[in-house]
Amino acid sequence: MITIKTADTKPLLREFVKFPLELYKDCDNWVPALEGDEYDTLRPETNGAYEYCDAELFLAYKDGRLVGRVAAIINRKANETWGEKAVRFGWLDFIEDEEVLAALIDKVAEWGRARGCTFIKGPLGFTDMDKEGLLVEGYEKLSPFTCLYNYPYYDSMLQKLGFEKDVDWTQRIVKVTSDLPPMFQYADLIEKRYGLTVAKCRSVSEMNEKYGLSIFHMYNETFAPLFQFTPLTDRQINRYLKTYVPILIPDFVAICLNRNGDPVGFAFCVPSLSKAVKASKGKLVPFGFVRILRALRHNNTLEALMIGILPEYQGKGANVLMFKYLHENCIKHGIDRIILNPQLEENFKVQTLFEQYETEPYMRRRAYCKAI
Repeated sequence: MITIKTADTKPLLREFVKFPLELYKDCDNWVPALEGDEYDTLRPETNGAYEYCDAELFLAYKDGRLVGRVAAIINRKANETWGEKAVRFGWLDFIEDEEVLAALIDKVAEWGRARGCTFIKGPLGFTDMDKEGLLVEGYEKLSPFTCLYNYPYYDSMLQKLGFEKDVDWTQRIVKVTSDLPPMFQYADLIEKRYGLTVAKCRSVSEMNEKYGLSIFHMYNETFAPLFQFTPLTDRQINRYLKTYVPILIPDFVAICLNRNGDPVGFAFCVPSLSKAVKASKGKLVPFGFVRILRALRHNNTLEALMIGILPEYQGKGANVLMFKYLHENCIKHGIDRIILNPQLEENFKVQTLFEQYETEPYMRRRAYCKAI
């Protein structure tokens, strides 16, 4: 018999956060979330998304043993923007047992219907800054630390419950070589014609002070047309700046400025932290900080976190200047590959940005949906 509990106490929230450590303890390619970030995301007092989201966390037990977890989320702002009455499921993890998955999904659907929802979709988080998209290809590869990983049985069992594909995201590896792409020869012309330059910052604190808030406001504008997107509030932006700025390296952050010195494009990359975070089991103490610092300084792989260009500057070469900056710094630091962030397979504008690079597929992720 499956029992569902609401994770509404500190001990149960701890069980919710720590369950994947047991489920994936023998999986070489799964990477845990940073424990502190998980607590900050799942608690209303630290996550500004609760200002426009309702959420509940559920745990599944079988014969007294914890066997699954899921978050039910209603993003009221997204539902209004996209004209839906959808409840999202996220943080879905479960043992290989169809009854466990069915009980978790039924609980999310029941919770959503009680609040007027007619559709269920996921895996999605509160916002696009949370991990989203079930892994459906690339199980044999190490997961980026900012992305979901799951066992192959998740996909087949969700389909058995009647879920269908909503959208897919693809990830690719970009190979960085000493041979520069032909587009870089136009960098000087782009700078002269459009007055574009790449910001030069001596430190991430200087970059954050000058451009932090404006970059995320630009993120809100450039990502607005994408699947289920909702803009971040300043409270959320400040939290993400606090989270990500400490791990950024100026050589791997390209900010494109116009003649007035205003940001019009951005590309954030960071050395891959997957191995360091995995070795630390998602904890920063006692040795997590040391492992992360070592990974930031000694690495051959970057992860592209976010790339965006304001609509009025798309097609004017902002990407050329930013990619040239990043490419040259990759060579300087011994980086020979970049794992791109998940990109909607139908977002052809971003898919074609890398056509002058040699790329190879890395992973594919999927969001599912069904009526309830």
